[in-house]
Amino acid sequence: MKLFLTLLLWVNFAGVPDLASIRKMYSDVAKSESNAKEFATKLSGVSNNDDKILVAYKAASILVDSKFEKKLSQKMDRFKEGAKLLEATIKGDPSNIEMRMIRLSVQEDVPAITGYKKNIKEDKKFITTYYAAQGAALKDYLKDFVLQSKSFSEKEKQFVK
Repeated sequence: MKLFLTLLLWVNFAGVPDLASIRKMYSDVAKSESNAKEFATKLSGVSNNDDKILVAYKAASILVDSKFEKKLSQKMDRFKEGAKLLEATIKGDPSNIEMRMIRLSVQEDVPAITGYKKNIKEDKKFITTYYAAQGAALKDYLKDFVLQSKSFSEKEKQFVK
């Protein structure tokens, strides 16, 4: 019985990762296939009923992982799945700055042919407008993103400094 309870606790604990570890992994997720796979695996236990920020990261993991699919049809299907999930998550909480940052990070890196670049200006404006109102930990995380982002000019990056 103790073994069963220990296993059950481990599965529940391992099923939903903590946000801090996900944030830490996210900056390197697109650098290699192994990083993308590890990130997707870590988020595989996240369901649509979990913390919506984790759901948004799961959507991003699907989008990033899609670029490593071998067949074009699978690549497109996975991409559409991830984009649909991310958009639905943001639609459910459009004022969440971290989910906007996730979408911006995805959209600035996807090829233009995907047609998934339409929210870059909107998300940049949202981040610059609401950055100052965030807590210290989230501000630091957003600052790191903005400073390495291809979407913000050097002049635009001044608001986080």
